[in-house]
Amino acid sequence: MKNKNTAGHLSALITILIWGITFVSTKTLLNNFSPIDILFFRFVIGFMVLIVVYPYRLKVTNKKHELTFACAGLCGVTLYYLIENIALTFTMASNVGIISSIVPFFTVILSYLFLKEEPLRINFFIGFVIAITGISLISLNGTSNFQLNPLGDLLAVLATLIWAIYSVLTRKISSYGYHTIQTTRRMFFYGILFMLPALFLFNFQLKLERFTNPVSLFNILFLGLGASALCFITWNYAVKVLGVVKTSVYIYVVPIVTLVTSIIVLHEQITYLTSFGTILTLAGLFISESKINLKKKRTSK
Repeated sequence: MKNKNTAGHLSALITILIWGITFVSTKTLLNNFSPIDILFFRFVIGFMVLIVVYPYRLKVTNKKHELTFACAGLCGVTLYYLIENIALTFTMASNVGIISSIVPFFTVILSYLFLKEEPLRINFFIGFVIAITGISLISLNGTSNFQLNPLGDLLAVLATLIWAIYSVLTRKISSYGYHTIQTTRRMFFYGILFMLPALFLFNFQLKLERFTNPVSLFNILFLGLGASALCFITWNYAVKVLGVVKTSVYIYVVPIVTLVTSIIVLHEQITYLTSFGTILTLAGLFISESKINLKKKRTSK
């Protein structure tokens, strides 16, 4: 059991390390690709890779299971990424970065209401407040034009809620006993299927000649192979082993990974404020992950 939990934490960490880099990779691709182009290509590549890696057909034993797969694909692939991309056109990236970090808060509430297996603990909420404070310092550092943009910010909040729903759905799917690669592939299938109408709505362009550019090819393969095919498997595995709440708190680390990547790739400079924000974020993660029940400890005094 201990080795399995270690594997779960390692899977969550690998996922977050890769997802934290995707912001820089996506920013590079946006020079030649639209958001819907990137979204479609990365998940089609991911879907094809999962077929090659594990070419066994998933035999669903219950129609309700199939419905859950469809809902997970709609939420975790189509709606989340589309709404987040739309939000970025109405509000600043720093706003979306901060708002997306409240995913663990929505996740713990939904898992408590629907899964009945994740207890509400005071240390989770204390860690949440500390981590969000740190993330805010990282995201807002160097910006003097922070503004509230109601439509964009509300869309960003909606996106985080949808990802929390996806996390709860994957926890439910993990109890069905299917292979993780097969379930991830099935979710990708429904995600791409629900994405098709959006291709026409957002003026999708095939233009495969763009992949002759080595930089574009590398980044789209990174998103398709790493951020999609690999990360959705490792994330779903972590949810299966650790539970939806413990896995979700790793999202706090995403801004730190993005910050470090930006320093290395984009040559951005780190400041004392971002350093302090990083420390607070990691402290919040540690407190949220702590097994100590602060409420019980306080009442026992």
